[in-house]
Amino acid sequence: MALNILLLGPQGAGKGTQGKLIADDFGIPHIATGDMLRGAMAAGSELGRQVKPIYDAGGLVPDDLMVALIRERLGADDAQAGFVLDGFPRTMPQAEALDEMLREIGRELDVVLGFQLEDEVGRERMLKRAAEEGRTDDTPEAIERRLRLYHTETEPLVEYYRTRGNLVGIHADRPVPEVFGEIQQALEQVAVR
Repeated sequence: MALNILLLGPQGAGKGTQGKLIADDFGIPHIATGDMLRGAMAAGSELGRQVKPIYDAGGLVPDDLMVALIRERLGADDAQAGFVLDGFPRTMPQAEALDEMLREIGRELDVVLGFQLEDEVGRERMLKRAAEEGRTDDTPEAIERRLRLYHTETEPLVEYYRTRGNLVGIHADRPVPEVFGEIQQALEQVAVR
């Protein structure tokens, strides 16, 4: 059975870390749109050149570009048994565009993991990550902007998926193994359904 998973939550909630663990556990690709974009920018591809100035300023890449990128990625052989999508959608129009694209390719989201985290914890984690990884996009100003964007644009998606009945809340403020344990339990229940 294919397991199509979407990770939703504020920056610093550990979506990337957990996404990799889920991917390893289930043998499906972790499709992190941020990594895809950074890869495209590093490769200097046409898409990479288009998104670099937007990305560096902490802005949102145009929806049609992102949906095209994800659609192409889901067509790869390794994504046929499922996927872990991380970093998209971030707005209601993106969620609708993703739904439409998934319908077109005959896929649907089995579960949406909603990571719950206080802003203060997210801020601390992102500043620590900036120091450790030298991430140029994790300046205090960019972090505040992304948190504001999250609350105004992305948070409404939690309710959108909740009404569809496939949202599972995850308490993201605990150590990585504990969070992963909660995710594994949730996914086992989904696989049984």
